[in-house]
Amino acid sequence: MNPLKHIRRFAAVLAVLAGALVAFGATPAFAMHEPPPGSGSGITTSPVGTTPPAEVHTVVVGGMPGWQIALIAVVAALVAATAAVLADRARIARRKAIAATA
Repeated sequence: MNPLKHIRRFAAVLAVLAGALVAFGATPAFAMHEPPPGSGSGITTSPVGTTPPAEVHTVVVGGMPGWQIALIAVVAALVAATAAVLADRARIARRKAIAATA
């Protein structure tokens, strides 16, 4: 078997595993914090009466952390480099095949 096919298959498996790692690694970022069971509705009782839970104001509403931006940039660079190498190897193989038949 052509050793290039082994390399392509290995690269494809590696790419799928890397994609799965990124996909499953990013899911905790979207997880919601739920209160433990039995904690009630969040309204506490006091001697005066019931008080609603304290309102929390977040400082940053949106945006993306820097490590996620860096991870996206690294993965995009690796995908582009892999595609460029595979395209170059395919072009060279085609050129050799055309030269051999001529």
